Amino acid sequence: MDTVIINYRTPRALLVTAAFIVVVIVVGAIVGISSAPDAWYEGLRKAPWNPPNWVFAPVWFTLYVLIGIAGSRAFLRNPAGGTTILWLLQMVLNWAWSPTWFRLHLAWAALAVIVVILALIVAFIAANWRTDRVSAWLFVPYALWVAFATSLNLAIAVLN
Repeated sequence: MDTVIINYRTPRALLVTAAFIVVVIVVGAIVGISSAPDAWYEGLRKAPWNPPNWVFAPVWFTLYVLIGIAGSRAFLRNPAGGTTILWLLQMVLNWAWSPTWFRLHLAWAALAVIVVILALIVAFIAANWRTDRVSAWLFVPYALWVAFATSLNLAIAVLN
């Protein structure tokens, strides 16, 4: 296994990592605030395993930090490489899911989006497994959460 070692003592690596984390969190917060749960969502029948709304913000904040670090690692290795592109694609779709769900109220379209997100997350993990195990592991909690969120999305789409 060729593990990538990134020297985080260099100003460039620190700046890139901080920028990735900040952008992911700030854009995620803007998307979250602009597409917060509304009366439509509150009126939906939900799965028995649906957590209370307050759980989502701290989980996503934590995941966004991990996602930002993994993205910076991919970018520092190869800005135009395959793992960077996978990271960017999943991030754009991640940010597109909330408006699709909460603003457009398109449960089945949101399900299609989240399934693609999950596939891209798994592809990112697989692409990094041999070369950057740290980035791969940083995405494992994200994969687990998105798999759980996919089950919630599916349950709500079916129940309503």
